[in-house]
Amino acid sequence: MIRYALTCEEGHGFEAWFGSADTYDEQVEAHAIICPACGSVEVKKAPMAPYVAKRRAETPPPPSAEQPRPYAMLRKLRAELTADSDYVGPKFPEEARKIHFDEAPGRAIHGEATPQEAQELDEEGVPIFPLPRLPEDQN
Repeated sequence: MIRYALTCEEGHGFEAWFGSADTYDEQVEAHAIICPACGSVEVKKAPMAPYVAKRRAETPPPPSAEQPRPYAMLRKLRAELTADSDYVGPKFPEEARKIHFDEAPGRAIHGEATPQEAQELDEEGVPIFPLPRLPEDQN
């Protein structure tokens, strides 16, 4: 079955179903299709847009209340990691070494280290976890 959107000479729009495209052509030639609004037999197919299947989105959906934005997730992660730790500022490499080599009481700390200092700590076997930088860190 084929559904066609049709219009009459008066501009009335309506739909009709046909067994095939040939059946439509036969009925138009025989004036067997009648506009239900005005009774006109001068009927033609209305312009129709073809159906095009949409592709699935290749990008993730926009953030919602259930899926926070990446920066919000990073802020939350940093807040949780630093909530129960001591801020030692630029003395982080020194304090991390003291704790690792049992020269200071064990505790969670956070602070700053240059990339070179972080690499040296890693090479010495001092466990560290760099926290992600956020745009507000640049201000």
